Amino acid sequence: MLFDNPANPEDNLLPFDGEVYYFGKIFTDQQAVEYARSLFENIEWKNDEAYIFGKHIVTKRKVAWYADKPFNYTYSNATKTALLWTNELKVLKKVVENTAQNTYNSCLLNLYHAGDEGMAWHSDGEKELVKHGSIASVSFGAERKFSFKHKKTNETVSVLLESGSLLIMAGATQDHWLHRLPPTKKVHHPRINLTFRQMMG
Repeated sequence: MLFDNPANPEDNLLPFDGEVYYFGKIFTDQQAVEYARSLFENIEWKNDEAYIFGKHIVTKRKVAWYADKPFNYTYSNATKTALLWTNELKVLKKVVENTAQNTYNSCLLNLYHAGDEGMAWHSDGEKELVKHGSIASVSFGAERKFSFKHKKTNETVSVLLESGSLLIMAGATQDHWLHRLPPTKKVHHPRINLTFRQMMG
């Protein structure tokens, strides 16, 4: 099931076992362009790393990890230590918190240079995250499809994430659903994704 523009934040996109809400664009087109450019230039991007079956893998996709304090965050057997918020990220966090009616103490940023860079099926169930907490995902740049797959039924749900949009995953979503950013040959522009998270402690 693919939702093109289901921008009603009161509608749960998942049929069961979780909560996903798509708010659509919460920034104007002009703001989205400016934030995409500024984040691309000013964030301390690094290629993401993972250790899978003993192999050290470095991705083309770049990431950055910012927070209230130097939280450690481990996924794919690699640990990152958070940098402190930039002023721009503080502004974005405030907008997201006001819209989501929630608070966040950290943000994992992803930079996808083009459509051939994506993210495989996974769930964000790391022990450092608040269990059943909220993850708020903001997109700037290229529009990309974002997909969910139920861990038992394999039922899928997808949504097109617009530039300047907000998507929230909450409740038991990470327990029961995987998500991914599928690669595509149709997209030739970068996308920056900010995932505001709730860390323990």
